Amino acid sequence: MATTTTLGGVRPSQGSQNSVELENLARFAVDEHNKKENAMVEFVRVVKASEQVVAGTLHHLTVEAVDAGKKKLYEAKVWVKPWMNFKELQEFKHAGDADSSASFTACDLGAKKDVHGPMLQAVATNDPVVQDAADHAVKNIQQRSNSLLPYELKEIVHANAEVLEDFAKLNMVLKVKRGDKEEKFKVEVHHKNEGTYHVNHMEQDQS
Repeated sequence: MATTTTLGGVRPSQGSQNSVELENLARFAVDEHNKKENAMVEFVRVVKASEQVVAGTLHHLTVEAVDAGKKKLYEAKVWVKPWMNFKELQEFKHAGDADSSASFTACDLGAKKDVHGPMLQAVATNDPVVQDAADHAVKNIQQRSNSLLPYELKEIVHANAEVLEDFAKLNMVLKVKRGDKEEKFKVEVHHKNEGTYHVNHMEQDQS
């Protein structure tokens, strides 16, 4: 393996840990590890990512993966020199077992517990958990409606989330369409550890 020369300190990666670029790097790291060790580790997600300027960029990744049916955490280092189309796995080591009981974390939702600030924080409306929760809420709206026309989710206007001990609470404003009519709903959806969703509150938004 080539040796990198450190030029700068480690800093958080520019993209989120859910970015396509970082996911591709993590998948590359897992694939390279599997080839070298004749292993069958399966990529799950990127938990944490940072980077270091070397002759190119050295990506430090904490990766959640499944090995022999168990979720585990691995620390990987991938050296990238884009101008040379060069990519090399520098290190891949086991860093402990992942908490298999939790299907989401504060990091997943972009919300963090902060004792000095508000617990409910804005989250990205394109977050997969937020989108799944919105879809579940729209189905619930349809079930409670007497209308034969289907409700269609047009937009998640905004979303706030609070990560609690065994579930995440999401407060959202949804714009939905039924036929030619558009309506807004305020909904509170609980996303539980086992991955299920429950609509705790729902009302029409007259604003």
